[in-house]
Amino acid sequence: MKRHSRGQAGAGPSQRQLRAAELVRHALVDIIAREDLRDPELQGVSVTVGEVRASPDLKHMTAFVSALGPQDPRMVARALSRCSGFLRGRLARAVDLRFVPELHFQADVSYDEARHIDELLASPEVARDLRHEEKE
Repeated sequence: MKRHSRGQAGAGPSQRQLRAAELVRHALVDIIAREDLRDPELQGVSVTVGEVRASPDLKHMTAFVSALGPQDPRMVARALSRCSGFLRGRLARAVDLRFVPELHFQADVSYDEARHIDELLASPEVARDLRHEEKE
């Protein structure tokens, strides 16, 4: 019986990747909430970790982060990247993985995109078109 190749395009992450990424996400949320991160751009900022994606070998993970409030998510991602060594050390104590992954941070703009879509749907032009389609 032929095994499926692991490098299939569009196959998506494995269950192992998903479990490890979610474990790291929960640990990062706890670490960021508990620790006093000394980066001045993170002082008084509540950080949300929306998703973590793991590489197939679990040695690299990308965390998608944003701030609750008016702060720029790109600024938060840059600040957390500067703290990645510290966070990785704390992560080593918090999770039981063979390798502690290298952490990469990216701004999570999905909330902004969702808000923009809501604004578009609430606009009078779109609302009029939606009412028009319902009548037909």
